[in-house]
Amino acid sequence: MTLSIVIICWNDWHFLKACLSSLLTDTYGVDYEIIVSDNGSTDGSVERVRECFPSVRVIENGANVGFAKGNNAGIREAVGEYILILNPDTVVHPGSLSRWLMFADRHPEAGAFGCRVLNPDGSYQESARPFPTIGRALLSALYLRPLARFGKLFQSDRYYGWAGDTERTVDWQSGCCVMFRSHILKSLGGFDERFFYHYEEVDLCRRVWKAHYTVRYTPTVTITHWGGQSVGRFPLRFALETSRNRYRYFYKHFGRSGATRCRWVILTHLRIRQLGYGVLHLIRPTDALKRRLSTYRVAIVFNQRLDPIAFVENGTEPELENEDTSRVL
Repeated sequence: MTLSIVIICWNDWHFLKACLSSLLTDTYGVDYEIIVSDNGSTDGSVERVRECFPSVRVIENGANVGFAKGNNAGIREAVGEYILILNPDTVVHPGSLSRWLMFADRHPEAGAFGCRVLNPDGSYQESARPFPTIGRALLSALYLRPLARFGKLFQSDRYYGWAGDTERTVDWQSGCCVMFRSHILKSLGGFDERFFYHYEEVDLCRRVWKAHYTVRYTPTVTITHWGGQSVGRFPLRFALETSRNRYRYFYKHFGRSGATRCRWVILTHLRIRQLGYGVLHLIRPTDALKRRLSTYRVAIVFNQRLDPIAFVENGTEPELENEDTSRVL
């Protein structure tokens, strides 16, 4: 078999049915299988997939085990030469997968492959980015991304001036849609299951590069990604989980000093945005801004109290007493 498509699901039936329909309707000339790895959905996703899409294999994980562990369950069952990690809130454009596989065959030096990701309105969604470093994160936190026009020294968390419209190597591709050579992915052990949400694909692509393969991007393959569906349901929970995984990532790849400096950058990022959105809320108050400011406030307290080293090494983190926090975590 040429391609295994692994789709993680957590109460995503509303989007998953469109994703599966696009795959089964618009994929041709490809020998493929689809595996849905379900993280304990309670919206009937498992039953509906089996009823409406009987050719799709379903793995039931029984609980929300996270992006990394959930995808790894599907990766273990995959038999294709290539494995595509795909989010349920995506639609694959007609003929994209056959073009992607031909592109991959032309690039034996690459171990992973990125594609052009669009927002629902057709605009480009920045899915391929440089690896995070403390310096790049700080430039982003301070809204200094435009400095990249003066040279790569000032590159932040984006490829400044690039809109995903040309072929190139990239550091990493978003986990919403990223394809790997199966033998490389499995030799690397799949995703690092210490990451629950965010930075899993960044870490994995970094390990692909360390294994002496590249990550190659093509704009000839296109998907539409709605994005942030789980985040929208639980914004504070995922904001804190993103912070946790940033510490894990910087500790893993830059050691104790990396995790410590990461805390300072995270707080800088949060405080600047809290200030900016606070001013907007004073000028034109809305419930959305109020909720955003509440999220920033709790996230700042969390990161102020957190010892990054104790957290990564021992799992120690501060207790938050805010009743809204305890309700969503």
